[in-house]
Parts: sequence; structure tokens; C-alpha cells
Amino acid sequence: MSLLKPFSKLPGLNTANILLVESEEQFQQSLADGLVEETAVTVNVRLAKSLPLPKENEESRPRIDLVVFIINLTSELSFQSAEASLKYLDPGYFLGKVCFMVTNARNASVPTERLDAVRKLAAALHCPLLFAEDQTPDGVTNATKRLLSILKVSAGLVPMATALYLSSLTSCTVPPDIDQPSFD
Repeated sequence: MSLLKPFSKLPGLNTANILLVESEEQFQQSLADGLVEETAVTVNVRLAKSLPLPKENEESRPRIDLVVFIINLTSELSFQSAEASLKYLDPGYFLGKVCFMVTNARNASVPTERLDAVRKLAAALHCPLLFAEDQTPDGVTNATKRLLSILKVSAGLVPMATALYLSSLTSCTVPPDIDQPSFD
């Protein structure tokens, strides 16, 4: 079990590789189907329940341009799995090649502490935090479009833009009063 490294392999021509990590695999497959439909560039999607990835396919595995952790807020296991997987990423990935995608944020049964924990994690790692609606086809399409725009930059397919620059524009920030109780 080794670290996943962002620059250990050469990139492919007009190719972008994305790794979707979700412990429950509910939203992962529909998002992967939408990403593969992209026609301007070749998008290769890899799916994983958690990291580390198995060593047996390490030689044939392409360079991963973007790692997306999909966190279902209704499940504590989903957050814990994503948090535990982070230690298997090389620090170079946190320079614009990691993002978090949260589902079920509108669900009334979600504790606010869990959303705050995800926001703090994304802010601490300077990673973008995306919110997605996984129950409707339009929500999946919108999430796919947002991921594609980030993926193209991370893969170096957008002129005059780098993953680090995009990350600095889209990184999650936590307001200073997040630990204060709200009186809503």
C-alpha cells in the first residue's frame, strides 16, 4: 500500500483521468456515466470505495489528474472513509488535484456538525468543496459539468490556467464564527 502520486507518470494527449472515491457507491456510477460522455477530451474514470488502491495494477494505472471524494452527509461512515483515505495521497495532490463533493446537504436529518466537519476538512486542506444534488438527473448533470471544468484544468487541458491557480480561487473557507452556536 503506497501513496498515490500525481506526477509519477506522464500525461496522455487530450486525456484526463479522474478517480471518484465513495464508500457507498450510490452517486459514483451515475457521475461516472456522465463524465465519460464528454466528447472534447477523452475522460477515463476510475472508481474506488476507499484508498489505498491495490498494488497489483499499479504499473498499468494511468496518472490520476483529479481525486474526488464524494461524501454523503446522511452517512457518518462516508465522511470517516474519506478522512481515512486522505493519508494515502501524496502531498502534491493537495496543490489543486483534490476536491470534495457533498451530497444530501439539504436533507433535514443531517446534523449540522457533520457539514461543519466537512467544511473544516476542505478548508484545512485548501481544497474545493462542491455541493451536488444526486436525486435528480439535472443535479447529476450539473455536478458533472462542474467536475469536468475542474478536471480539464487539473489535467492541463486549459491554456493559461493551472490546478494550483484554480484551487486558490475555489478553495473552501471557513468563517471564523463556525464554532459559535447559531441562534437561528
